[in-house]
Amino acid sequence: MEFSFTPLERTFLTIGSLELKYYGLMYALGALFVFFFTQKVFKKKSIKINNEQMLDLLSYGIFGVILGGRFGYILFYNLSYYLENPLKIIAVWEGGMSFHGGFLGVILAGYLFCKKEKLNFYQIADLAIIPVFIALALGRFGNFINGELVGRITEIPWGMEFEGHEGKRHPSQLYAVGKNLLAFFILLFSLRLKLKKGSYFWGGIMLYGLFRFLVEFTRQPDLHIGFVLNYFTMGQLLSIPMFLLGIFMVVRLNSKRQSPTPSP
Repeated sequence: MEFSFTPLERTFLTIGSLELKYYGLMYALGALFVFFFTQKVFKKKSIKINNEQMLDLLSYGIFGVILGGRFGYILFYNLSYYLENPLKIIAVWEGGMSFHGGFLGVILAGYLFCKKEKLNFYQIADLAIIPVFIALALGRFGNFINGELVGRITEIPWGMEFEGHEGKRHPSQLYAVGKNLLAFFILLFSLRLKLKKGSYFWGGIMLYGLFRFLVEFTRQPDLHIGFVLNYFTMGQLLSIPMFLLGIFMVVRLNSKRQSPTPSP
């Protein structure tokens, strides 16, 4: 059985000179899901945060993702180009975003928000990280719609032909959708375990690092970078410390001894 995929037009709606892209639509839906999911779960967990603060938290997160993602891409993926063309740094419409940089950016933005509002960072981050994986899944589905970030050439039965790319390839974008959905459900159901504060946040980092490392074996590396150390992609190398730090912190947080309860 042959599978082929022709990318859809990247613009799904045009209003005058305004063009709405499928990729942007996926991330807009992801942001809405994060907002309503966290709002509901915060209320269920009796975390006192009002609607205005929720909107501020979302704004901080979006700003952190964009700024961190851009500078992460510049630093990790194409530093020499941007040193030669500094004005291109602000040309985000030409593409060039790094998940790992965006993730660092959103963590820093979330920490600053919690400090400003005098909220417990881990209490917020433990719950906010869970719906983020749905937003990531939607983003990768947007990549699939665009026919970009294709996988490596393969002979597997479900290999797909993408317009503009030679041979049958792994639908690595769909693998990424699947691994993000899996991480979402693992974290969601693990809430029943009632682990220490910070465990779900670091657990999410651990899961992303592990799953991204594995899925990258099927993804075509960036052309201007290729393989690092003749075998790994840049995405894999950046995911290794995420996994190691995540699992270290989960174990450390949950191995701490409880302080003895003082006698009455």
